[in-house]
Amino acid sequence: MEPKRSLAPMLLAGLAALIITGLVFVGYALLRKRHADSASLAAPTSSTASDVKKVPKALIVVDEAMLQGGLTIIGGAVKNTSAEKLQGLSVELELKRRKDATTEIKSIPLNPAELEPQQEGRYALELKSQDYSSARLVGLNAGPSLRLAYTTAQGQKRPPERLDQKTIIIGKPPSKGGGFLNSPDNPARVP
Repeated sequence: MEPKRSLAPMLLAGLAALIITGLVFVGYALLRKRHADSASLAAPTSSTASDVKKVPKALIVVDEAMLQGGLTIIGGAVKNTSAEKLQGLSVELELKRRKDATTEIKSIPLNPAELEPQQEGRYALELKSQDYSSARLVGLNAGPSLRLAYTTAQGQKRPPERLDQKTIIIGKPPSKGGGFLNSPDNPARVP
């Protein structure tokens, strides 16, 4: 005969599981609420005048770097999109050296340096290909101390490089009669 199983321990175990699950859920909800409150206190609620983005005054079109012999030509165009005349314009590029990965900032003047509204000027810089690995646009200056807001756009693509076409003829290896690679006369291990 089987011993009778008591229903009381099973009910007690089920009740304990429900209580523990409820406590874990309440603890999780309290932690989420505390985190949400602390995150809302850390976020700024009012914007100041310095936080407001400046209206771009120019559009900088950045061309892809062109290779010409041993030189790399970095260039593009700047278009005055504002209603005012911009003077003393120069583009700042950050150049990364190949040798030691240090960066250098170069200021390239525009031609012409003064742009009327909707007028466009160009910039170009020639570098030795073996000296620098990359160039990145970092700013637009009007004079020595005034930095202007700008937007960028993709410029001219680099033309595809032409490769010299060579025809390579590989001769047929001489055959050894039967054409079998592995024979009793010429045993070879097969992997």
